Amino acid sequence: MEQNNDQGALQQPAGSGFHAKSTTSDVIKGIDLSGKIAMVTGGNTGIGLETTKTLAAAGATVIVPARDMEKATKNLQGIPHVEIMPMDLMNPASIDACADRFLASGRPLHFLINNAGIMWVPLRRDERGIESQLATNYLAQFQLTARLWPALKNANGARVINVSSHGHHFAPFDFDDPNFLHREYETLLGYGQSKTAVNLFSMELDNRARRSNVRAYSVHPGSIGGTELGREAPLELFQKMGFLDADGNMLPEVAAALKTVPQGAATTVWCATSPLLNNIGGVYCEDADIAPLSADLSNPHGVNPYSLDEASAKRLWDLTEEMTGIRFTL
Repeated sequence: MEQNNDQGALQQPAGSGFHAKSTTSDVIKGIDLSGKIAMVTGGNTGIGLETTKTLAAAGATVIVPARDMEKATKNLQGIPHVEIMPMDLMNPASIDACADRFLASGRPLHFLINNAGIMWVPLRRDERGIESQLATNYLAQFQLTARLWPALKNANGARVINVSSHGHHFAPFDFDDPNFLHREYETLLGYGQSKTAVNLFSMELDNRARRSNVRAYSVHPGSIGGTELGREAPLELFQKMGFLDADGNMLPEVAAALKTVPQGAATTVWCATSPLLNNIGGVYCEDADIAPLSADLSNPHGVNPYSLDEASAKRLWDLTEEMTGIRFTL
């Protein structure tokens, strides 16, 4: 019987030959995606845009859901094989409408890349009262995947790639108070638990979906310069975290450690296309390979075992169905 990744049983590097400096061009080399269809949320900015460009250049048709259609149209201009659809990840009805529109086309979906996310935001809630980072970074991934399940299953070999973060080390999932109703809100705790949820979901999704020939992965892109992720963060927060000096300038050692956008998107593309993952799923990946286990936040590499806990993953699945009102039966 094929082993699953419960408790991080499969978190051993696969010997991909790639590393932190590898780019999307490196990992896609020799791979032909002609006839394949991908959907990339957040696919018109940052590492999502780089992912879209890479998959399209390899021959795939890429669907890019976007909240700001005008901005997406401008950013994606000139890229072949791209279709833009309206979708707002903070609006459950909008997610359903986007999924329904794609399903109505009757096409299979070979790659679902849940890339979009937010970070360093003040306390906000969606129309359901759910904290915004949990809603955007995790619940939207669950809902979109559930709604697109028929197309994923019909692809007969689909992969779901959920963008996570090393920031999952900031916090486990708080089952008692996920929406900060009874505890003080701290933006990095909210971010951390949302990314822990992504890891737990990816592992449990793979456990349930692989019998239908659908595999799932979570990805840490790395710390990347030139994205919009920190657009709402106050200067003081970056200074407190040791990224900026008193004058607001990025410290040289921090700048030297940042990945470029093509380097940051490489692990996503690798997870979507690598033959090394044909018979393995549910793993957390970084630097275009499977990451080792590590519970040390100060270690910039590795996945925390609490985000791959079997009991927590099953409990989260049940709670998510309750929070979203979606019965995701595979």
